[in-house]
Formats: sequence, C-alpha cells, structure tokens
Amino acid sequence: MTSRSGAPSDRGLQGMAVPRGRSMDATGASRRIPPEMPRYGEVNHVFEMMQNMLEQLLIHRPEEPIPFMIDHLQQNNDNVPKIVVLGPPAAGKTTIAMWLCKHLNSNLLTKENLIAREFSSLAAGAGGHYQKTKPVPSALLVKLIQERLREQDCVKRGWILDGIPETREQAVTIQTLGVIPRHVEIYHTTFDWPPESDIQNRLMVPTGISELETAQKLLEYHRNIVRILPLYPKILKVISADQPCVDVFYQALTYVQTNHRSNAPFTPRVLLCGPVGSGKSLQAALLAQKYSLVNVCCGQLLKEAVADKSSYGEGIQPFFEKEMAVPDNVVISTLCQRLNQLDCIQKGWVLHGFPRDLDQARMLNRTDHRPNRVFFLNVPLESIIERVTLRRTDPVTGERYHLMYKPPPTMEIQARLLQNPKDSEEQVRLQLDLFYRHCAELGHFYEQAIMLNGDQDPYSVFEYVESGIINPLPRKVP
Repeated sequence: MTSRSGAPSDRGLQGMAVPRGRSMDATGASRRIPPEMPRYGEVNHVFEMMQNMLEQLLIHRPEEPIPFMIDHLQQNNDNVPKIVVLGPPAAGKTTIAMWLCKHLNSNLLTKENLIAREFSSLAAGAGGHYQKTKPVPSALLVKLIQERLREQDCVKRGWILDGIPETREQAVTIQTLGVIPRHVEIYHTTFDWPPESDIQNRLMVPTGISELETAQKLLEYHRNIVRILPLYPKILKVISADQPCVDVFYQALTYVQTNHRSNAPFTPRVLLCGPVGSGKSLQAALLAQKYSLVNVCCGQLLKEAVADKSSYGEGIQPFFEKEMAVPDNVVISTLCQRLNQLDCIQKGWVLHGFPRDLDQARMLNRTDHRPNRVFFLNVPLESIIERVTLRRTDPVTGERYHLMYKPPPTMEIQARLLQNPKDSEEQVRLQLDLFYRHCAELGHFYEQAIMLNGDQDPYSVFEYVESGIINPLPRKVP
C-alpha cells in the first residue's frame, strides 16, 4: 500500500515470483511463493530482524561478521527502549524520563549519573571538569555514554537519555558511533504546585534558577535545539505539555510504545467486524477503491456462487431456498476458494460478513487466510436503527435512498419506495442481539483488533482504518 505521505509500497511477497534454478528447460514457468511463507515473515518480523542486523554490521564493521551476527541475534534486543527526552530548563523532562524508565523497566542516563559512576576513569575525569567549570567536553560526554551503553543492563533493557544531546556536535558524534534512538521527545510543561499548604511553606528555591541564570540557559537551549531537531526528522514527537504532568506522561508513553512504519513487504488482509448498519460495506469499498484490495463480502460471495451454478453454489442453493443458515463448513470452503485466487494473493483483501462468532473465527484461523488487521466498528443502537430502518429502494430504477441522508427528489418517487423486510426495526434488533452475543468473544480472540468509533463521518472512519493498516500494530508493554 502507498500512504498519502508517499511511504514505500506495502505490496506483499505473496505475489512475487521466484525464478527456478538454472536447468535445461529455459521456458519453465515461475513458481509462486506459498502464502504461509510471507505470513511467517510478517508474524516473526523477519524483514526488520535482517534490516537491524545489517545496520549493526555496517556500523561496527567487525572482522568476523558471522560471530558478530550470532551474538547480535542472541542479545534479542531490537525492540528495547532507545529514547531521547529533550526540553528547556525546568520543563519537567527528568520527571517524565524517570516515569518512563520505571514503566518500561529501562535505564535512565543523565549527565549527573554518568559522571557519578564508580570504577570509571572517564567518569572521574568528567567529574573534575564538572566541579570546576560545569560544562563537560562533548567528546568526553559521548565517550561516557558509549561506555555506559556497552554494559549489559543497557544492552538487555534499553536506555533513556535525559537532556542529552545538548548540542548538534554531540548529536552527530553519538549517531556516528551507532547510537541511534528510536523515539525522540521534546516538550515544555508547567510546574505542579503542591496542594498541601505545609509543603508549600517549606519549599526552597534551588541555586542556579535566578531569572538571569534561567534566561541564559533558555537562550543557550533554543540556540542549540534548532540545530539538533533536523537530525531526527522521522522519530521526533513534540508534545505540548501545558497540561497535567500525568497527561504528558501518557502521551509520551503512547508514543514510545508505537512502532515506526516498516519498509517490510506487506500484503493487507483486512477483516471488518461490526453490527448491521455499522458501515462495513462502505469502508470495504473505500479500501478496495484506493488500494486495489479485493472486496470480499461473504454474503455476496454465497449469492454469486449460487448464481454461477458452481459446485459450491449447488450445495448452498437448498439452504437459500429454505431460508436457512448455510453451514459453516460450506461457507469456509467457498470463502477459501475465493481467497486462494491470484488477485487476493497478490493484492490482498478486505473481508466482511464473516466470521460472526468464535467458532467461525477459529475455522478461519486454521486456514492460510488469517487476517493481519482486524477492525471493530462500534456504533450506538440508536444510530444503527436510524441508519437501517430508514433505507428504501425504488422498485422502478433500483436506486437506493435513505429518508434522512439521501431523500428521494420527488414525491412521486417517495410514494413508490419499498423497504427491505430485513430493514425493519424488529429484524434489526434481532441481528444486533445476535452480533453482541458473540462480540466479546471475537474481541478476545482477535487480541490486536483495533476498536473504532463508527458513529461519525464515514471518511473520518476511513482515515482511522487507513492509519491502522499502514502503520504497524502498537507493541503492548506490561
């Protein structure tokens, strides 16, 4: 898929052809990759694993690449926190960094605790500078960071740099050494005045925060920060923190738990769940139109099988004639036959109308067609009743109308409009009751499903669906 921002194409591996090995038969046809292979790559993040390993090889350039790669894989630390928190003096960035560190079980690195480290000759040298002139030379500070990051706790649990880098020179040197953060946050917050009067009375003004000293620090900060930010164009998050400190923290936490968009090949297999009238069909049509996904409506698929008089249709027709539910095994066979076709394999698909309960979800999961994005469209009962019961059809032209959102243009047309018996309020309530009876189980089964408010403009809903497909699923941190 291609996002509006021009991100790399997410078209998948399934449609790629692998040439046969050299043989006597030069006219041999290409061999299509089985669908389970790219699914394995997506689930286990093979592309990102190889990309990270290649980056580390190029950064460190070891004399023995194979042992280096084995050691890198054994560390299994590609997803540990690597965060930089920046902000002006007295912005509260250390508080946020400490909270992040505790929540993520990571290591907080500040200039002060780097200098205070025991059994480090570099720290002892930096301490001498710090006591005399305060500023620590950039080269020495970067060496301290490099030394600290080599220790096992940082390797295993990641790190959070608080207020570092201070200058562009430090930022460039750190990057050159291969210390690449995944998330950079910059913000300004207000001081949380304590509510208790006895605490207010014993507050003391720390040294170094007079108006003149603060103005000088702010001037130096703003002079440096404008040259640092361009170094982090795709991983920078600016948080406006003129709000309670807890709200700032949760915005910061949400950002660092978000995975950045991957360049890995990706074929969308989208499942839309929701009650009747929630807008599944419209969202599926919008996705199919913009991204050339195959729109697979399960109910329509069964009707087409009957109309085509296929072998599957012959098994379905008796149930249609008796107005009975088609057995799950017949539905899943018909569905898999469609999803196995080349257009679904190459382009991806968006499925709606199935599964409707936990048993059907498990049946789908046992096939080679597991969805990699699942959305639940939540709409209040009143809105669904309004959306569905006011739908009408013109029996002469076949045109569909809605008495509120798309009323007929003339009284003559309105007089001949008909309502589908399935759109009556009684039938709608029965369908809603059936959906919500199984909704919770489906939600638990699809743990990474994205819940959306479907009671808004359909194009706003589409933007959320689109974002959920293009961007990686959030990583859940306990």
